[in-house]
Amino acid sequence: MIALALLVSGLAGQPADSPVSWSFGATLWEDGSVSVEMTAHIQKGWHLYATELPSDQGPLPTVFRIQADDAYEVLGGVQSPSPVEAYDPNFAMVVRYHSGAPVFQVRLMPGSREPFTVSGDVEFMVCDDRTCLPPVRVPFKVVVDPNGMPSQE
Repeated sequence: MIALALLVSGLAGQPADSPVSWSFGATLWEDGSVSVEMTAHIQKGWHLYATELPSDQGPLPTVFRIQADDAYEVLGGVQSPSPVEAYDPNFAMVVRYHSGAPVFQVRLMPGSREPFTVSGDVEFMVCDDRTCLPPVRVPFKVVVDPNGMPSQE
């Protein structure tokens, strides 16, 4: 599939001193579905944990919550890039994590061509090689307007 265009993106309330900031956007696909993209911008030396971890005895995984709405149907779970799997000295165990600017996506099928808003939040914890910060929850909203998108010829 080929993405047709980037839709309206949004930023959410985030702690100003956090080593992670988030941006949110959406892409309309030729089959009419919409991919909501949630991008973490992680400062060098820090990492956030993957959505699935090998054990619940260590760090908290990154969790995305998409609010249910009659305007769209969620098609499956959140897709994430392949995480790094490595030993974490903070937890004395092997964990999975992301650094840099990983992009997480969830696919939606709009119920109509009317504009709609996708609301949700991401909860994550971030660590460097010496310390971890408490988990943070960042709410977001992405406005999607399928009518404002160019059609593919």
